[in-house]
Amino acid sequence: MTEKMQSVDTGRSDRASSAANETAQWAVSQSEDCLSESECPAAVRGGSRSALCKPPSTFTQYKTLLTKDLKAEFRTKDMIVSMGIYAFLVIVVFGVALSFARPGSEFLEVSGGLLWALVVFTSLLGLNRSFAKETENGCLEGLLLAPLDRGVIFLAKATSNFVFLALVEVIAVPLYWLFFASFAAPASTGWMIVIPLLLGSIGIAGIGTLLSTITASTRGKDVMLALLFVPVIFPLLYACVSATTCALVGGDVFADGFATSLALGAGYDVVMILASWVLYDFVVN
Repeated sequence: MTEKMQSVDTGRSDRASSAANETAQWAVSQSEDCLSESECPAAVRGGSRSALCKPPSTFTQYKTLLTKDLKAEFRTKDMIVSMGIYAFLVIVVFGVALSFARPGSEFLEVSGGLLWALVVFTSLLGLNRSFAKETENGCLEGLLLAPLDRGVIFLAKATSNFVFLALVEVIAVPLYWLFFASFAAPASTGWMIVIPLLLGSIGIAGIGTLLSTITASTRGKDVMLALLFVPVIFPLLYACVSATTCALVGGDVFADGFATSLALGAGYDVVMILASWVLYDFVVN
């Protein structure tokens, strides 16, 4: 029995090592043109020719990693489908909770907060799954073995998370207003909620990528990510809820608080994403 268990463990470790090696080889294969023998005579040693490749540019690394994440997700659609279904269920719960509320303009004052609760809960589900394939199959180790800039890994993963979250928002936000259109009609400035949604999604994707990397290998990573994510994202959440509410209510409320809230959210995005990019090398190692 002991020998069988050891053989199973050895097989699992061999598969993980194989997956990591394949990922590293795949990343190196995306490099630019290799140096020829005439350009580097040291490439031929002992009668065997070995290719010394130029390191890929930063943009090439970014494009390759982003393409990998997008192709892997659009092939299976696991994250997008799960986030979309979860968003729909949250909307149904909100609809039941507000089913006995009286229609009126007061609904617009709380609708911004409900909309961002939907976005935050849905993004947590996606961020928890963003590193699932890398940690399960040993792909993250392969990426770390490859000659890649760690900051580029962060930017590519954050961009893919932003794309997936934006795709879900394109479906969930209109569905949200379809459910609650009978409560109150937004002001003429209601279309401007696109701006805080964009700012908030960028910040959520950037900060969430760093925190999901930290919690990817921990026990109870779902709970740990929520415990870290919500307090860190609170200033951005407050600014986005304020800007969204101002856009929906319109009038003097829009004139007084919309620009200030956007400035607060944009400043938070710049500071925190730069900090996440700088710290990612330390975190991932």
